[in-house]
Amino acid sequence: MKLVVGLGNPGIEYQFTPHNLGFLAIDRIADEYKARVANRHCRALTGKAVIGGEQVLLAKPETYMNLSGRAVAELVREYEADPAQDLVVIYDELDLPFGTIRVRQRGGTAGHNGMESVVGALGTQEFARIRLGIAPDFKVGDGASYVLSQLKKSQYDAVDQMLDSAAEAVKVIVTEGVAPAMNRFNRKADAAEGE
Repeated sequence: MKLVVGLGNPGIEYQFTPHNLGFLAIDRIADEYKARVANRHCRALTGKAVIGGEQVLLAKPETYMNLSGRAVAELVREYEADPAQDLVVIYDELDLPFGTIRVRQRGGTAGHNGMESVVGALGTQEFARIRLGIAPDFKVGDGASYVLSQLKKSQYDAVDQMLDSAAEAVKVIVTEGVAPAMNRFNRKADAAEGE
Protein backbone atom coordinates (compact mmCIF):
# COMPACT_ATOMS: atom_id res chain seq x y z
CA MET A 1 0.00 0.00 0.00
CA LYS A 2 1.19 3.51 -0.83
CA LEU A 3 1.24 6.05 1.99
CA VAL A 4 0.55 9.68 1.06
CA VAL A 5 1.11 11.97 4.04
CA GLY A 6 0.43 15.70 4.12
CA LEU A 7 2.16 17.72 6.84
CA GLY A 8 0.42 20.39 8.87
CA ASN A 9 -0.96 21.33 12.27
CA PRO A 10 -4.29 20.12 13.64
CA GLY A 11 -6.78 22.74 14.80
CA ILE A 12 -9.09 25.20 13.09
CA GLU A 13 -6.74 28.14 13.79
CA TYR A 14 -4.10 26.57 11.53
CA GLN A 15 -6.41 25.25 8.81
CA PHE A 16 -5.81 27.93 6.16
CA THR A 17 -2.19 28.83 6.80
CA PRO A 18 0.74 28.28 4.41
CA HIS A 19 2.14 25.68 6.82
CA ASN A 20 -0.99 23.56 6.37
CA LEU A 21 -0.87 23.14 2.60
CA GLY A 22 0.09 19.49 3.11
CA PHE A 23 -3.19 18.91 4.97
CA LEU A 24 -5.13 20.87 2.33
CA ALA A 25 -3.55 18.72 -0.40
CA ILE A 26 -4.70 15.54 1.38
CA ASP A 27 -8.21 17.02 1.61
CA ARG A 28 -8.15 17.80 -2.13
CA ILE A 29 -7.02 14.25 -2.98
CA ALA A 30 -9.67 12.78 -0.66
CA ASP A 31 -12.38 14.86 -2.36
CA GLU A 32 -11.21 13.78 -5.79
CA TYR A 33 -11.26 10.08 -4.93
CA LYS A 34 -14.33 10.15 -2.66
CA ALA A 35 -12.31 9.17 0.41
CA ARG A 36 -12.98 10.23 3.98
CA VAL A 37 -9.91 11.10 6.06
CA ALA A 38 -11.44 10.75 9.51
CA ASN A 39 -10.10 7.52 11.01
CA ARG A 40 -7.75 8.14 13.98
CA HIS A 41 -4.90 5.72 13.47
CA CYS A 42 -1.15 5.82 14.25
CA ARG A 43 -1.37 9.40 15.62
CA ALA A 44 -2.92 10.58 12.34
CA LEU A 45 -6.26 11.10 10.65
CA THR A 46 -6.33 8.54 7.85
CA GLY A 47 -8.53 7.39 5.01
CA LYS A 48 -8.18 4.91 2.15
CA ALA A 49 -8.50 5.76 -1.52
CA VAL A 50 -8.00 3.84 -4.75
CA ILE A 51 -5.84 5.81 -7.20
CA GLY A 52 -5.23 4.25 -10.61
CA GLY A 53 -6.18 0.84 -9.23
CA GLU A 54 -3.71 1.15 -6.32
CA GLN A 55 -4.68 1.14 -2.64
CA VAL A 56 -3.47 4.39 -1.07
CA LEU A 57 -3.60 5.47 2.56
CA LEU A 58 -4.04 9.24 2.93
CA ALA A 59 -2.83 10.64 6.25
CA LYS A 60 -2.69 13.90 8.19
CA PRO A 61 -0.50 13.56 11.32
CA GLU A 62 -2.12 14.91 14.50
CA THR A 63 1.21 15.32 16.28
CA TYR A 64 1.72 18.96 15.18
CA MET A 65 4.21 19.83 12.48
CA ASN A 66 7.41 19.59 14.52
CA LEU A 67 6.66 16.01 15.60
CA SER A 68 5.27 14.76 12.27
CA GLY A 69 7.87 12.00 12.14
CA ARG A 70 6.26 10.15 15.04
CA ALA A 71 3.06 9.58 13.07
CA VAL A 72 4.85 8.90 9.77
CA ALA A 73 7.16 6.31 11.37
CA GLU A 74 4.18 4.57 13.03
CA LEU A 75 2.32 4.42 9.70
CA VAL A 76 5.39 3.05 7.90
CA ARG A 77 5.77 0.34 10.58
CA GLU A 78 2.06 -0.48 10.71
CA TYR A 79 1.79 -0.96 6.94
CA GLU A 80 5.26 -2.50 6.56
CA ALA A 81 5.98 0.15 3.94
CA ASP A 82 9.33 0.75 2.30
CA PRO A 83 9.72 4.55 2.40
CA ALA A 84 11.77 4.59 -0.83
CA GLN A 85 8.98 2.79 -2.72
CA ASP A 86 5.76 3.47 -0.84
CA LEU A 87 5.89 6.88 0.88
CA VAL A 88 5.03 10.32 -0.51
CA VAL A 89 5.18 13.35 1.82
CA ILE A 90 3.51 16.64 0.82
CA TYR A 91 4.56 19.84 2.58
CA ASP A 92 5.01 23.60 2.26
CA GLU A 93 8.36 25.00 1.09
CA LEU A 94 9.40 28.57 1.88
CA ASP A 95 12.30 28.35 -0.61
CA LEU A 96 9.97 27.94 -3.63
CA PRO A 97 7.93 30.72 -5.27
CA PHE A 98 4.30 30.84 -4.14
CA GLY A 99 2.10 28.57 -6.21
CA THR A 100 4.84 26.34 -7.65
CA ILE A 101 5.30 22.66 -6.91
CA ARG A 102 8.38 20.43 -7.03
CA VAL A 103 8.48 16.65 -6.97
CA ARG A 104 11.63 15.00 -5.62
CA GLN A 105 12.70 11.39 -5.22
CA ARG A 106 14.74 12.12 -2.08
CA GLY A 107 16.64 14.96 -0.47
CA GLY A 108 17.33 17.10 2.54
CA THR A 109 14.96 19.06 4.70
CA ALA A 110 15.98 22.67 3.90
CA GLY A 111 15.42 23.43 7.58
CA HIS A 112 11.71 22.47 7.48
CA ASN A 113 10.90 21.28 11.02
CA GLY A 114 8.26 18.80 9.92
CA MET A 115 10.61 17.21 7.42
CA GLU A 116 13.45 17.20 9.98
CA SER A 117 11.14 15.17 12.22
CA VAL A 118 10.15 12.76 9.42
CA VAL A 119 13.73 12.17 8.27
CA GLY A 120 14.88 11.76 11.89
CA ALA A 121 12.12 9.27 12.74
CA LEU A 122 12.58 7.22 9.57
CA GLY A 123 16.38 7.41 9.57
CA THR A 124 16.38 8.01 5.81
CA GLN A 125 15.93 10.78 3.24
CA GLU A 126 15.00 8.19 0.61
CA PHE A 127 11.32 8.88 0.04
CA ALA A 128 9.32 10.90 -2.48
CA ARG A 129 8.14 14.35 -1.61
CA ILE A 130 5.94 17.00 -3.17
CA ARG A 131 7.03 20.49 -2.13
CA LEU A 132 4.44 23.26 -2.34
CA GLY A 133 5.94 26.72 -2.81
CA ILE A 134 4.82 29.35 -0.30
CA ALA A 135 7.47 32.10 -0.69
CA PRO A 136 5.49 35.34 -0.85
CA ASP A 137 6.21 38.13 -3.32
CA PHE A 138 7.02 40.42 -0.40
CA LYS A 139 9.83 40.48 2.16
CA VAL A 140 9.12 38.23 5.13
CA GLY A 141 10.61 39.41 8.40
CA ASP A 142 9.87 36.29 10.40
CA GLY A 143 9.35 33.05 8.48
CA ALA A 144 7.73 31.30 11.46
CA SER A 145 4.98 33.89 11.87
CA TYR A 146 4.41 34.03 8.09
CA VAL A 147 3.89 30.26 7.71
CA LEU A 148 1.36 30.31 10.57
CA SER A 149 -0.52 33.41 9.34
CA GLN A 150 -3.82 33.08 7.48
CA LEU A 151 -3.65 32.78 3.71
CA LYS A 152 -4.75 35.96 1.94
CA LYS A 153 -7.71 36.07 -0.45
CA SER A 154 -5.33 37.18 -3.20
CA GLN A 155 -3.49 33.84 -2.78
CA TYR A 156 -6.56 31.59 -3.05
CA ASP A 157 -6.42 31.05 -6.83
CA ALA A 158 -2.73 30.11 -6.71
CA VAL A 159 -3.39 27.78 -3.76
CA ASP A 160 -6.28 26.15 -5.61
CA GLN A 161 -4.13 25.48 -8.69
CA MET A 162 -1.25 24.24 -6.52
CA LEU A 163 -3.55 21.75 -4.71
CA ASP A 164 -4.90 20.50 -8.05
CA SER A 165 -1.31 20.03 -9.27
CA ALA A 166 -0.37 18.20 -6.06
CA ALA A 167 -3.33 15.82 -6.46
CA GLU A 168 -2.36 15.19 -10.08
CA ALA A 169 1.29 14.65 -9.07
CA VAL A 170 0.23 12.03 -6.52
CA LYS A 171 -1.74 10.23 -9.22
CA VAL A 172 1.30 10.23 -11.54
CA ILE A 173 3.63 9.03 -8.76
CA VAL A 174 1.26 6.21 -7.78
CA THR A 175 0.50 5.05 -11.33
CA GLU A 176 3.73 5.82 -13.23
CA GLY A 177 6.48 6.56 -10.69
CA VAL A 178 8.40 9.53 -9.31
CA ALA A 179 10.58 10.20 -12.37
CA PRO A 180 7.62 10.82 -14.74
CA ALA A 181 6.07 13.11 -12.10
CA MET A 182 9.35 15.04 -11.79
CA ASN A 183 9.56 15.41 -15.59
CA ARG A 184 6.01 16.67 -15.80
CA PHE A 185 5.65 18.96 -12.80
CA ASN A 186 9.17 20.28 -12.27
CA ARG A 187 9.40 21.42 -15.88
CA LYS A 188 6.13 23.37 -15.48
CA ALA A 189 7.44 25.00 -12.33
CA ASP A 190 10.77 25.87 -13.97
CA ALA A 191 8.96 27.47 -16.93
CA ALA A 192 6.78 29.54 -14.61
CA GLU A 193 9.82 30.77 -12.68
CA GLY A 194 11.56 31.80 -15.92
CA GLU A 195 8.71 34.09 -16.99
